[in-house]
Amino acid sequence: MREHLTRGLALTLGGLILYTAATGPFESLIQRSIFLALVILLGLTVYPLGAGTRWRPLGIALDLVLAVGAVLACGYVAMNAERILVELPWASTRDMLFTGVLLVAILELSRRAIGLIFPLLVVAGLGYAWFGAAIPGPMGHRGFDLVYITETIYLGDLGVWGMLTGVAATTIAAFVLFGSLLLHTGGGQTFMALALRISGRSPGGAAKVATVASGLFGMVSGSAVANVATTGNFTIPMMKRLDYPRPFAAAVEAVASTGGQIAPPILGAAAFIMAEILGESYLRIALAALLPAILFYLGVFLTIHLVAQRRNLRVVPADELPGWRDVLRPERIVPILAALGGLFFGVLNGRSIQLSAFYGIMMTVFTFVPFALLARTPLQEILGKLLSGLMDAGRGMVIIGVLLAGAQILVAMIGMTGIGVTLASLIVNVGGESLFLVAGIVGGVCLILGMGIPTTAAYVLVASVLAPALTTIGVEPLIAHLFVFYFATLSVITPPVCVAVFVASGIAGTNWLPAAGEAVRLAAAIYVIPFLLLIYPALAGFSGAVDIALAICQGVVFVIAFASLMSRVAITGKRALDIIGLIVVIGLALTPGWLTTVAALLALAGMYALRRRRPIAAGPTPRDMPAKETSP
Repeated sequence: MREHLTRGLALTLGGLILYTAATGPFESLIQRSIFLALVILLGLTVYPLGAGTRWRPLGIALDLVLAVGAVLACGYVAMNAERILVELPWASTRDMLFTGVLLVAILELSRRAIGLIFPLLVVAGLGYAWFGAAIPGPMGHRGFDLVYITETIYLGDLGVWGMLTGVAATTIAAFVLFGSLLLHTGGGQTFMALALRISGRSPGGAAKVATVASGLFGMVSGSAVANVATTGNFTIPMMKRLDYPRPFAAAVEAVASTGGQIAPPILGAAAFIMAEILGESYLRIALAALLPAILFYLGVFLTIHLVAQRRNLRVVPADELPGWRDVLRPERIVPILAALGGLFFGVLNGRSIQLSAFYGIMMTVFTFVPFALLARTPLQEILGKLLSGLMDAGRGMVIIGVLLAGAQILVAMIGMTGIGVTLASLIVNVGGESLFLVAGIVGGVCLILGMGIPTTAAYVLVASVLAPALTTIGVEPLIAHLFVFYFATLSVITPPVCVAVFVASGIAGTNWLPAAGEAVRLAAAIYVIPFLLLIYPALAGFSGAVDIALAICQGVVFVIAFASLMSRVAITGKRALDIIGLIVVIGLALTPGWLTTVAALLALAGMYALRRRRPIAAGPTPRDMPAKETSP
């Protein structure tokens, strides 16, 4: 029965997303309250309390209480939306009860979905708002009573019904549905086939397949852990079968999937939230993130290539690669191109993001169905794929909806108490006038605050608390938000709470600690790319064409030299001399100006010319020998 209820709720939520993407959202409080009610109900069926245990009957009772309470709380807001916005009513006992039930439902579902860290942060924010008067020193404040906290959280559009919940209920939901339908109608298999065809025959081919496939998936799904779980179940067994070290295989998948979070168009859904916070267009955010994402994947790809040459990692056997004719069949490529064409047609013509996503959805369906019918696919199977996409979109919105509702509560408490301004002032006081000292402190705190939290929620948290520290010392707001976003994203591969590495290590059957070490080495460039944005704002599209060209040259030289350093590439035969030479190139690349850029480029070209005269590695070159099976 639970499975039927889950399907029904997922279809209802997916249908709501599709309808409001096409026709436009309802009035803000109505849209957000209906959306949150459906998300909570679906979450209670997807993550049942006590499933498979003896006390499941008690879990059912508690879930029913939460379901009824959440529906009543959300329904009350939907029915009284106009009065709440116009009158800003005083909180009554009933309002405090509804607020309490809603909070418990959101925090409990967050705990079931991702663990204790995030709900504890929200509870800490609520406790800080309530007991702030008892805290001495600059971190204290006058404190707020339960009535005022209730009015902020529940009876207005700054608390749980605020901007983050609104973005989740409209823009993000539409894009999740777009991605889900694209993958369910064959896009997933096409992405994997493209990755195999593009990179399978080069050194370290299986690792490069993971990088390309996860990058393509990430551009659509916007979830590092989901990327690992989806593509990793194909790429990691392939790397193991070709005798790649298991920690390396896990690290490649985790890092490539993390890169999907910083890759346009979705940026792990952060692009939409960033656009709302900064008041910038979505297209501007996506374009600003494009060059840094290219540099990141260049660094990862090159590091894998050099490590593969040094370790003699094998290529993917030729008989496992699809042919180009198979990959580029019209029934595989046309729906993807049509979907992206519909999406960008809407964006470039000034339509709303959710309406643009609807165009993409319709183009996906209108091209997939005729090809499926021509292939004599049963109508029931075609409908099943479309409904599966709709249901998976509904399920996918559970974690996003619950986390953003919780994050919105935390953001409301941060704004109400002024802790964001206080922390920004403290960081600036410690860092003084040094841009890079302040940025280093901010980056470190972002890594800590983002640990164990999905990318989108982590970005919201650090953007509220830490981005003001950078803007205070003159950093462009968009650069500041990209900076904190990148470091929040890196938390999923940074020990000790590296969620993406945990999942990848589980698939690879290896210990997570060596995998985390490999992941940090592979992703080393992205720890530096945010600082490149501070040095060269032109990488994010600021300044003119000449400055952008200079920034691209400096970024490419830096990434190549840095990847060479991290992969321990042999150039002269003397390791110390190689390190010194690469560090000099990196230093030149980090020094603004055409003269230093040309010098860095010539030095790097000279080093690689010298390397070509030396053997790449000892031992046999990878051959197309049959892959032997390894024990799990």
